[in-house]
Amino acid sequence: MLSRVWIALAVGWLSIAHAGAVDLNVEPIQPLEALPVDKARAALGRKLFFDTRLSVDNSISCAHCHDIKDMGGADGLAHSFGVNGREGEANSPTVFNAALNLAQFWDGRAASLEAQIDGPVTGHAEMANRWPAVVARLRADAEYRRAFRRVFGGGITAARIKRAIAEFERTLITTGARFDRYLLGDTNAISAEAKRGYALFKSYGCVACHQGRNVGGNLFQVLGVMGDYFADHPSDRAIDRGRFNVTGKAEDMHVFKVPSLRLAVLTAPYFHDGSQRTLAGAIRTMARYQLGREIPERDLRAIIAFLYSLVGEYQGRSLEPKERIWLAPENFGRRER
Repeated sequence: MLSRVWIALAVGWLSIAHAGAVDLNVEPIQPLEALPVDKARAALGRKLFFDTRLSVDNSISCAHCHDIKDMGGADGLAHSFGVNGREGEANSPTVFNAALNLAQFWDGRAASLEAQIDGPVTGHAEMANRWPAVVARLRADAEYRRAFRRVFGGGITAARIKRAIAEFERTLITTGARFDRYLLGDTNAISAEAKRGYALFKSYGCVACHQGRNVGGNLFQVLGVMGDYFADHPSDRAIDRGRFNVTGKAEDMHVFKVPSLRLAVLTAPYFHDGSQRTLAGAIRTMARYQLGREIPERDLRAIIAFLYSLVGEYQGRSLEPKERIWLAPENFGRRER
């Protein structure tokens, strides 16, 4: 929950922002660094990540909902679709930087990347498969048999499939963002507007939940700290109960994992149910229900400029869009250079 400690830290960070200093010892956001990985295991995991044979009808792969080439590691849909066109309830989160999250899924029901893989492979609205069938299918492939022996020193098992995919996902860290270069001392790496946006991001209190290396993903928070979000958006869907579905505790009703904002400009629509289609709309909604604030257009644009600077690189290629898409509801689709 939003604590007095975080509020006090936000006030401290604001004073630092006004001083114009960039001190990594006190900044709420830290630069990303690549994680150590087993390259051979990750290469095998990459192949599995794109293999449609993990699904019951050979129609979809992990990349179906987590497009790392063009969609920022998500799929651009409010709800993802699985085999036979089955629609899920959840908005697909980005797989980029997921290795830095404290847990996986919006409700945090998986404690690790390896544990998370069970969900899509066996989920009725996703791949709808069973592990014995997946293992049997891959064991029939001589190339996979050789690869697993080479990487793991043994045969194909469900546990090893999950370990390989998770290792690949640990390579999906988007280092080299302009904002990270700014934190590391390159004062010209981001624009004056982005610097102002970062100061506003701190002064409004956004950093109470969105901080650390991943600018989120490291804590759980109720949706509706300063206003009853679900009274204004009534729903009886199971997904809206959030972490309550995991713990059964009343205090976890409508509590969700705070998402990372590292690639927020690439991963519309937003929220656990994909109900907010624009970045500006998502920021306004969060300000209203989490902070009890209204954000004027000028400040909104500065914060969005800051969020653009958080987008890093993957495999030496910047993921930051070349065009700015100011996703305000009243001018949806308008592009600015």
